[in-house]
Amino acid sequence: ASMRVHDNLDACIAAIGPTRWWVVETGEATRFDRVAYRAGDAFLFGRETAGLPAEVLACFDASARIALPMRAGNRSLNLSNAVAVTVFEAWRQCGYAGSDASPGGQGVAISMPTLR
Repeated sequence: ASMRVHDNLDACIAAIGPTRWWVVETGEATRFDRVAYRAGDAFLFGRETAGLPAEVLACFDASARIALPMRAGNRSLNLSNAVAVTVFEAWRQCGYAGSDASPGGQGVAISMPTLR
């Protein structure tokens, strides 16, 4: 996997190009496992302590917002666990493309950009 660091969200979106974005948050959103992912999807996660700022959320349609279910009163997952769970679900839906268990062995590109 590769990681690229971008100065801002606009630069990130321009570098990745046209794709389907999923914005992972803790508020009102579609449950992450009720989405049909496909190769090339990109995920945007916020800071572990604060999530995504309102101005970033405003850049995306509400239909692009997804969330991991949490039990009321429990602490949320840390960021690395939330990323792992979300990306693994997308990979599972794509037939574990690129793994030994994948028919045809074709890879799947899942972008995880980082902003400064």
